[in-house]
Amino acid sequence: MNQVISSIPLAQTIVEACAYFGVHHVVISPGSRNAPLTLSFSNHPQIKTYAVVDERAAGFFALGIAQQTRKPVAVICTSGSALLNYYPAVSEAFYSDVPLMVISADRPKHLIDIGDGQTIRQEKAIDPHVTYSACLKEDVRNGDNTSVQKYNEIELAKAFQQCLKRQSPVHINVPFDEPLYQQTNHTSINLAIFKQLEINIPSAINKDLASAFIKDWNSSKSKLILVGTHLPNTISKEIIELWANDPSVLVLKETTSNLEHANFIDSIDGIVAPIEKRTDASSLFEKLQPGMLISFGGMIVSKKIKVFLRKFQPKQHYHINPQKAYATFYKKPIHLKTNANHFFKYVFSNLKQVDSDYFEFWNRVNKLQCKKIEQYVKEIPFSDFSVFYKILKTMPSREHLQLANSSSIRYANLMQLPQETEVFCNRGTSGIDGSTSTAIGAAIIQNKPTTLITGDLSFLYDSNGLWNNYIPSNFKIIVVNNSGGGIFRILPGEKHKNYYETYFETSHQLDASYLAKMFGFDYFTAGTKNELKNELKHFFKPQQKPKILEVFTPREVNDQVLLNYFKV
Repeated sequence: MNQVISSIPLAQTIVEACAYFGVHHVVISPGSRNAPLTLSFSNHPQIKTYAVVDERAAGFFALGIAQQTRKPVAVICTSGSALLNYYPAVSEAFYSDVPLMVISADRPKHLIDIGDGQTIRQEKAIDPHVTYSACLKEDVRNGDNTSVQKYNEIELAKAFQQCLKRQSPVHINVPFDEPLYQQTNHTSINLAIFKQLEINIPSAINKDLASAFIKDWNSSKSKLILVGTHLPNTISKEIIELWANDPSVLVLKETTSNLEHANFIDSIDGIVAPIEKRTDASSLFEKLQPGMLISFGGMIVSKKIKVFLRKFQPKQHYHINPQKAYATFYKKPIHLKTNANHFFKYVFSNLKQVDSDYFEFWNRVNKLQCKKIEQYVKEIPFSDFSVFYKILKTMPSREHLQLANSSSIRYANLMQLPQETEVFCNRGTSGIDGSTSTAIGAAIIQNKPTTLITGDLSFLYDSNGLWNNYIPSNFKIIVVNNSGGGIFRILPGEKHKNYYETYFETSHQLDASYLAKMFGFDYFTAGTKNELKNELKHFFKPQQKPKILEVFTPREVNDQVLLNYFKV
């Protein structure tokens, strides 16, 4: 080993453990207590490091990298409140099954709760939202360190096992005593224990449950496949064709499902919402009610499909996921602990078609609704709805798309995207924090142009996400600025009252121009249909610098346009 590293064995152990278990990206926030880790990670030949000052932004930045690589990404911070700033990203990783490794430097135990500076109770501080907490021991500096070394290696191995097997966040708390900056060119550790441990990822399918599934599938005339957040290119073509060509199967997919087929329905709310207003709503919902529900993927955005399935529950509900199966529709599903592609390949040859008009009826309804929406868009004024529609119609195919939460994901979920567009959104906790940071982390890994569509509040909330030196030149942000949390205007309430604008809408007069200048983005604006059309002509073309397009929409028009859409 020729590179300069920390002479502290604990720091060496952590860095070599990360290298051994395949951590290739490490995001470091500055500090002194984490200096031994910073020194060793930044000089390691197998690991790429990034410096991001704001720990909240750093956490989401790392999450964006892990979201794309599906491999553990480590975040490193100093002691004190720094760790707590990772928590929003940790909770998102927990509910989105993203392998994030939080490594927090800490003071030695004798300095905790005695009034020493930059010191809090860090051990197990984020336990509710990690699958393992490794509380390491500091080295014995003038004595036999064998037992401490063995303990730390075992704890690290356990943490990595959970992170890899469950694709989930883990926390490693690391106490360092001063001095912190000693350097060496030679490692003093031998990681023998790691080589004795295996990471076993279970993939066996429960044969009894598979047999029950086959029986239910072959007898059901109304099978609804509901797909939430899902990774691109993970379902084989033959399985997609199986679903698409079965007359008893209806596939409802969300924008973040990353599934494409002409027979799949893109806008779930576009189907459900018009039924709600009809006098024969109950009979239509009974016709839509599935005999068998198959769900897979992550969180579902559509509130309307949740309300429908909670009232009109299926006879059988199978949820396919290696880790978890939530009772989202108030009834515990049968949990198939694998991924959808693996499971359907296993049962493929035993699945039979049955006569049914389930798909034909609802496909006809969907096509009629799509025609109505095309006409509706031509009639509406310039608004959030028309802006999202125009952006997604103009966006080139194969763009990598990141969506912020609240209005951005909900509008996109009503519309059809360009072909082969990969779509991601932080739907684990559905917070507006971290959307920009996540998108930038993802863009670093992607070898294709990346666009983030975000609202003004989400963009401003995560403005520190722009504070780094790694933003690719082909990264673009579209900020739909309706001067506040416009989505709240569709909720009940007295919208003319001052408290409503202040505490719900949080109306403001801010824009992104100074942030664009400060962080080196080209900046463009649009405030009418024609301006937006003209700006979009060149916005997606190759560029030398990252760019921001800020679209200003009328705050008091957007809510009515959206509400009227649900009446079409």
